[in-house]
Amino acid sequence: MSAVSVSTTVIAPPEGVREGNENLIRLTADAGVKIAALVAREGQGDFLRIAITGGGCNGLSYKLRFTTEPRRGDILVRTGGAAVVVDPKTALYLKGTQLDYSNKMVGGGFKFSNPNAKASCSCGESFSV
Repeated sequence: MSAVSVSTTVIAPPEGVREGNENLIRLTADAGVKIAALVAREGQGDFLRIAITGGGCNGLSYKLRFTTEPRRGDILVRTGGAAVVVDPKTALYLKGTQLDYSNKMVGGGFKFSNPNAKASCSCGESFSV
């Protein structure tokens, strides 16, 4: 994998957006590098939105997408060289979560380690509390 530069420019959050910290969500260095590469490649926005929705084999599932700007009420966390936005409802389920990335052929991809999950499916994409 080629090196990807990670921006260190700190921009104040937009009005109505709270600044959070890694107590909410923390990206590992590997996840941060992959997010930076995807931001550059996809061109869909500089913010990674993490959301939790109903669905999946355990009732709740993680959703990741890029967005151009946070929404009013969002929480902005700068972690692992990335800007992550989370809505307040999702924040309740994410507190203390770590997002990692592995480029292994089997079992690779983004992996959530959520201390709030009581059960999760084998693929790691859904959980229950």
